[in-house]
Amino acid sequence: MIGYPSLASAAYDQGRFAATHLLSGVCDHHLVDYIPTGIYTSPEISSVGRTERELTEARVPYEVGHAYFKSLARAQITGRTVGILKLLFQRDTLEILGIHCFGDQAARSSTSARRSWPSGVKPTASSTSSIPRSISDHGRGYRVAALNGLNRLA
Repeated sequence: MIGYPSLASAAYDQGRFAATHLLSGVCDHHLVDYIPTGIYTSPEISSVGRTERELTEARVPYEVGHAYFKSLARAQITGRTVGILKLLFQRDTLEILGIHCFGDQAARSSTSARRSWPSGVKPTASSTSSIPRSISDHGRGYRVAALNGLNRLA
């Protein structure tokens, strides 16, 4: 049953997907489309959703929002200011299509983001920009990146 990306965390979702299909004959493809991956190096690299290359090849109109770690309070407090959080979202619907992160605790950030999305609910850049976050938390980067991308549309 295990396939790409061959991670224990992904196997959990893949198992739920297979069991749902077996018992009810229907599947929630959202579970498969948004499996977070992480590379535990220093700094870490993580990804969930589609890449810019995939969106460009599929001719999906998208926008990019960035949050540089050097501008985030948590990174400044810890002294780990190298990194970036990138949100890719659909220009018309604002649906978040991909999250990519490079830096301290990047794998934790993308996994947390994916787990916060209720099954079947597609998060948007506008809903992400309005989520209150602790000022010293890396989660604030999502709000900063969402606002950065939304400002590019204006």
